Amino acid sequence: MSATAELIADRGEAAAGEEFFRCRPFLDAEGATHTLRIEAGEGELLAPIVVRDVPGGGARDAISPYGYPGLAGAVAEPVDPAAVDFSATGLVSVFLRHALGDPPLAGAAERNVVQVADPELPPKSRGSDRNRINRNRRAGYEVRLVPGPSAGAEDRAGFRAAYEETMRRNAAARRYFFEADYFNRALESERSLLALVEAPGGGVAAGSLAVRSDGFLHYYLSGSADSHLRDSPMKNLVAALVEHAASLGLPLNLGGGIARGDRLEEFKRGFANRELAWSVSEIVCDADAYARLNAGREGAGFFPAYRAPG
Repeated sequence: MSATAELIADRGEAAAGEEFFRCRPFLDAEGATHTLRIEAGEGELLAPIVVRDVPGGGARDAISPYGYPGLAGAVAEPVDPAAVDFSATGLVSVFLRHALGDPPLAGAAERNVVQVADPELPPKSRGSDRNRINRNRRAGYEVRLVPGPSAGAEDRAGFRAAYEETMRRNAAARRYFFEADYFNRALESERSLLALVEAPGGGVAAGSLAVRSDGFLHYYLSGSADSHLRDSPMKNLVAALVEHAASLGLPLNLGGGIARGDRLEEFKRGFANRELAWSVSEIVCDADAYARLNAGREGAGFFPAYRAPG
């Protein structure tokens, strides 16, 4: 199936909708600049993207917002990116993050495996996790679920502090340190909530920005305060989100680890009862320009290769 693509300078508006990862507050938080529109037969796909200048290259490429933004619209069958004419976009490459499920683009690559707590399957619960959760409850830890738009300044600040402490502990890249405005914009969505564990003496011991999108409740951005790490309050939080997702009739996407089989993935396995592949599409729109930009570079395993660190 032949197809054509165009770039719409609309801050992702053509792809925007009610789903969190394509809603207006989230696209504004992520700084979406355009919509990539792919027309194939009688169908179309719409992807919110961030268009970027290629340093020193006099060219532009694009990337999806963070998370699971996917593509809006529908096509009769998966579209092969190799059959799409991207010349009108003026882009060298596009990196697209798909929603969970079957991608609408052929040849998408598995990026990660996420852990899912599905209410339609028997629940997963380790004895050691249950014991810790019960000890924390007896000690006075309490979980609160606060709708995003209703979250007050104190709750937002407490969550952000716990999140940033976690990012520093894990030596996360600068990309994962969001400004307060990012969280404030995301929490404007009716499909967002703050899940907070309040410590016995007050303050946020752990927190998560959880969001509803494309048939899942997503454990999106989360963290635990350094001072409460030994008590593992995040176990109480995840258990509460599993119950909340079930009450909504939705599976909870816990995400994956940083690397397959690491401690983060193992933690999430304690609550998950199935796995699901998450895919991305790495598309070269202009092969000649891509080759020129890659000249003399080694970017194996990184896309686009000309942006490989170092």
